[in-house]
Amino acid sequence: MSQAQRPATRVAIQTADFDLSQTVAALRAGDGGVGAVVSFVGTVRDRHGAQPGEVSAMELEHYPGMTERAIEAMIDAALARFDIRGARVIHRVGRLAPGDQIVLVAVSSAHRGEAFQACEFLMDYLKTQAPFWKKETTPDGARWVDARVADDAALARWGLPSANAGEAGTA
Repeated sequence: MSQAQRPATRVAIQTADFDLSQTVAALRAGDGGVGAVVSFVGTVRDRHGAQPGEVSAMELEHYPGMTERAIEAMIDAALARFDIRGARVIHRVGRLAPGDQIVLVAVSSAHRGEAFQACEFLMDYLKTQAPFWKKETTPDGARWVDARVADDAALARWGLPSANAGEAGTA
């Protein structure tokens, strides 16, 4: 997809909830070549570890502008790597409760295989590389945790460098 064809709404960082069906309809609108749309919706869990009910709220922060540019670059990488027609990422910020929707990744393509792969690629990339910071509220109080889970296996699967590559050899 060329720069001229890039829709202005590929990435949204927002406090408001999102509607999966509206997002999919917008992704498909006016494109008769779409044969598949694959989506992933992530929700806030009530736990960080193994104990249910341990997280009562999560607050997400980001750097406006920087976060959107990073996610746009992720979508550009997916467009270069996979035969997809479009992609959309919505990520919520602010205070969220367990069960709330937090992230949506949707990808359109002519065929399902490319859409599945690109959606998973984007979610792995988003989870490990996107600049978000989160604070979890638990019975023991609130604590900041890195929202970018350093899942080296997810990155390696796509041939991407480790999120911790810069830390190797440091003491």
